[in-house]
Amino acid sequence: MPLHQIRWRACAADTRVSCPPEAARAAFRTLNALVNHPPNWNVAPTQIAMAIRRHPETGERHLDLLRWGLVPHFTKDVKAARKPINARSETAARSGMFRGALASRRCLVPVDAFYEWRVVPGGKQPYAIARADGKPMAMAGIWEGWRTPDGEAVRTFAILTTAANSTMSRLHERMPVILEPDDWEAWLEADGSASALMLPAPDNVLHVWPVSRAVNSVRNTGAELLDRIDDPMAPPPSDAPAGDNPA
Repeated sequence: MPLHQIRWRACAADTRVSCPPEAARAAFRTLNALVNHPPNWNVAPTQIAMAIRRHPETGERHLDLLRWGLVPHFTKDVKAARKPINARSETAARSGMFRGALASRRCLVPVDAFYEWRVVPGGKQPYAIARADGKPMAMAGIWEGWRTPDGEAVRTFAILTTAANSTMSRLHERMPVILEPDDWEAWLEADGSASALMLPAPDNVLHVWPVSRAVNSVRNTGAELLDRIDDPMAPPPSDAPAGDNPA
């Protein structure tokens, strides 16, 4: 069963993606009640998306709904707040905006793929990026809880970014931090430094292909957005089959 897609744009990393809750629960072995959230293959910043968090008392993984765009708990004026959608892994631990969440409030953002754009003759061509092995992707995230004056809890998240590997560098200089399954628990436990986990994915992990420009509109949310297109104006960064990464 597919997950979902998060939109990603370069420096601002506007990654769009999402997945059916049933798929996320199975892939990440979450144990709380299933969230009621429709699948969306074009999630954009400010929208609700799924994230996996560790329950502080039981240690169980819980699948929750959070809004994309971090609002730190100390925020005074939420309307004027920045609400960043990404945090640079190289500086997050030194940033007043991110260091608290990085130290103790980490999450996984489950996706099937994400999108990035490249300038080509005639405009910008979107590409989908997924794991070459077809497995779900876990982006490294941090989350915060902020309370309105009425006491309502607002939970938000941001995605950690790192330098692009050679596969992604054909599209942009940055990429999301993608965690391998063996690292999921260490990330969620938030016990110790995260620097060793916030590295570019190995070059053979990702597969890239061109998709329709229908993804440019957040009104389009269907799984067909992931269909590969043959566009002579936008050849893929690599004609290699999934998993290959020629020099």
